[in-house]
Amino acid sequence: MMERAINAHKSSWSPPTNPLLLRDDEVHVWRAPLDHQALLIQKLQQTLSGDERTRAERFYFQKDRERFTVARGLLRTILAGYLGNDPRQLRFCYSPNGKPALVSQSGLDSLRFNVSHSHELALIAIARGREVGIDLECCFPQIADEYVADRFFSRQEVAVLRALPPSVRSRVFFIYWTLKEAYVKGSREGLSIRLDHFDVSSALVGPVVLQSANGVPKQTSPWSLHTLIPGPGYVAALAAEGHDWQLRCWQWVE
Repeated sequence: MMERAINAHKSSWSPPTNPLLLRDDEVHVWRAPLDHQALLIQKLQQTLSGDERTRAERFYFQKDRERFTVARGLLRTILAGYLGNDPRQLRFCYSPNGKPALVSQSGLDSLRFNVSHSHELALIAIARGREVGIDLECCFPQIADEYVADRFFSRQEVAVLRALPPSVRSRVFFIYWTLKEAYVKGSREGLSIRLDHFDVSSALVGPVVLQSANGVPKQTSPWSLHTLIPGPGYVAALAAEGHDWQLRCWQWVE
């Protein structure tokens, strides 16, 4: 049975230390706004590879192109800060499930990372030698309807949601959604894991237990989950391998 500790992390988002150090027993999460002046956007665009610039150009709206550029440029800038490299020199590869990794990083102490962005905000999770996943959602109430829950949540999660008063149902929907997405993004199995095949409804009362579709506990490696409060109107979750780590939250500053 996989049991994962879950706690709402309400600590302040502090400016990063200098020099920037990441210990083996830490997971760092960076919070960064995505809307910036044209000069900074151009600066970050210069750090991107050709394929990243092509991906940015596929967005129809300029605001979406700019936010993708900022998120990807900040990922490069932050990773380069840990490595002491030029952001433009970083090269990414992708697993069969689409999870990015640094080409030159290997071994037990290699940097692992994951990114999520929604609306005006981005979160970046970074660790050494342990997989991480992060998910961020802007809480639009119209998304949190019963049809979506019935399709993607476990039977137990749906039952809990329906029993809640309407005033809190939407927020709990996004707590469940981000917890599930963070675990899927962090897991080596990736998108092959169906969201309705495991249950996080116990997150509201205690340790989370991963269960198969028929409710039978599933054997897997230990993970820890934390809910995060990145700002008003947002919900986020972090998943990381193991329990022997501490969470530190940084605010990116220009």
